[in-house]
Amino acid sequence: MIRRVAMAFVVLAGALMMPSGVGAQIDGKAVQAIKPEDMKWVKNAAGTQETVTLFGDPTKEGPYVIRLRWLPGNMSQPHSHPNDRFFVVISGTWWLGSGDKFEPEKTVGVKPGTYVFHKGGEMHYDGAKNEVAEIMVWGMGPANFPNRK
Repeated sequence: MIRRVAMAFVVLAGALMMPSGVGAQIDGKAVQAIKPEDMKWVKNAAGTQETVTLFGDPTKEGPYVIRLRWLPGNMSQPHSHPNDRFFVVISGTWWLGSGDKFEPEKTVGVKPGTYVFHKGGEMHYDGAKNEVAEIMVWGMGPANFPNRK
């Protein structure tokens, strides 16, 4: 009995020490993954943000997913988007304001893990103050991006 238990522990320990994914493959037709080191970040012309498109094309009709990095000291002016947009803060503090009057001192900071919803057609502004704020954005295109110029 002790020999069987010891052998079971040896087999279990060997399985746990094996690197994950050894011999495993994912069918690219069923599951797609993009590693952070494979993401192609693009800085906008104004130098205020970097984006990477993960799915779809936000400038065209249909669903899209992007990651966006607001660089420190940059905020958008009040604007709206034609469709609802959904966000999760990944890192840093993302500063949010609403309405058509730009008042960055009245923005509210949200931390990583926070979910944010922007209702289509409603005025808002957002950005980063002292640190990079990285967010995941998804919605239905076409979407206007006032800070991509």
